[in-house]
Amino acid sequence: MQTNFTAEQLRDPRLAEADQILRRCVHCGLCTAVCSTYVVLGDERDSPRGRIYLMKDMFESGRDPSVEVRRHIDRCLSCLSCMTTCPSGVDYMHLVDHARAYIEERAPGASKARFMREFLARIVPYPRRFRWALRAAPLGRPFRGMMRRLGLTELATMIDMAPAVLPRAARFSGPGTALTKAERRARVIMLAGCAQQVLRPSINDATIRLLARRGIDVAVAPGAGCCGALVHHLGREGEAKAQARRNIDAWMKEIGKGPVDAVLINASGCGTMVKDYGHLLADDPKYAGPAKKIAELARDVSEFVAGIGIGAPVRWSSIKVAYHSACSLQHGQGITDEPKELLARAGFKVVDVPEGHICCGSAGTYNILQPEIATQLRDRKVQNIKTMRPDVVAAGNIGCITQLAGGMSIPVVHTVELLDWAYGGPVPRGLEALETFVTDVPKPNRVVDDYINA
Repeated sequence: MQTNFTAEQLRDPRLAEADQILRRCVHCGLCTAVCSTYVVLGDERDSPRGRIYLMKDMFESGRDPSVEVRRHIDRCLSCLSCMTTCPSGVDYMHLVDHARAYIEERAPGASKARFMREFLARIVPYPRRFRWALRAAPLGRPFRGMMRRLGLTELATMIDMAPAVLPRAARFSGPGTALTKAERRARVIMLAGCAQQVLRPSINDATIRLLARRGIDVAVAPGAGCCGALVHHLGREGEAKAQARRNIDAWMKEIGKGPVDAVLINASGCGTMVKDYGHLLADDPKYAGPAKKIAELARDVSEFVAGIGIGAPVRWSSIKVAYHSACSLQHGQGITDEPKELLARAGFKVVDVPEGHICCGSAGTYNILQPEIATQLRDRKVQNIKTMRPDVVAAGNIGCITQLAGGMSIPVVHTVELLDWAYGGPVPRGLEALETFVTDVPKPNRVVDDYINA
């Protein structure tokens, strides 16, 4: 693609990078076939190719973004399916990140939209605030109809999505180190997350138990918090960088206490963000080096567990698991086979979901800010899941788990919860009815040493 930036514009690092990305696009249109919003809306402007043209015109003109441009950029899920498909290697992820930051700085939107984005940025990344907001949600349920009539659809949607009962806090909550009782093989830092530890804290507990059995110490660093993805996708680049720096400071301090084998992340949306810290802070002279180090250490929990090996399970089952591959895992991190292989080795019957490249519609806060499109995508995904007739759905991202659970009665759990169950942990919440389909693997009466010493 030919670009027309002036020499002065190219002195702006953001525009200089956008120029290099745009030049790789050859207008082939292969991205349109795999774009979730184009599949459901059929509008070229809601495809990667269409959005690239809109972004190019916006950047080159230097004008404030129009309502039309903002609408179509806001509708992008950042599922990154287009990047997996693109034969030219167009870095759409960073291009749309630049566009969102540009739009937020130049035209932050109407007052209602600004309020909702501000509300989400100030509540969701902070577990205590998020927990109180969810506890207050039932008070707003009688007024949802009025909210929608007043145009406050996003607020009504958030109330709809709030769980009726919040789960108890994680057993391993707060900063500290969970020490293994087995022979120590490794030491990792775990990102505790923000929304996840409120909505399904059992994921962190399952992660720690699974690793502890295999000789791995798990540290949660004091001072670490939200990865920054939520505000980053809202175009609030400065806030995202501040949250990244805070995590880097906390994790580098933990690394200073002794060798760390990985920064472990069990929410794939967060993993994609942390693995990009090196790019996010590349121009920061103080943080560029540490950010690159953290990004190189970052591992999804399935990626790490597949690499170290966890041996044979202690339980076996006939449970049929539909594996939902989160966009942030398959497209953002290129991890597709490891979770399925781990589940299969743990004794589950694993099936793929048709149209696995199509997003479920969660995408961070997308299902709140774009509820109509998100619901269409969720319903499409649910219908595809139902064709496989699974007993349970496994996913590697809390956003996907919450989104899918809101559209069907089939239970949805994190991959690591199923692995923890198979390797000696408790039955995951919501799967109590399936417990009778799981049996313990018989233990041999004699071990190798018995034969050696006979």
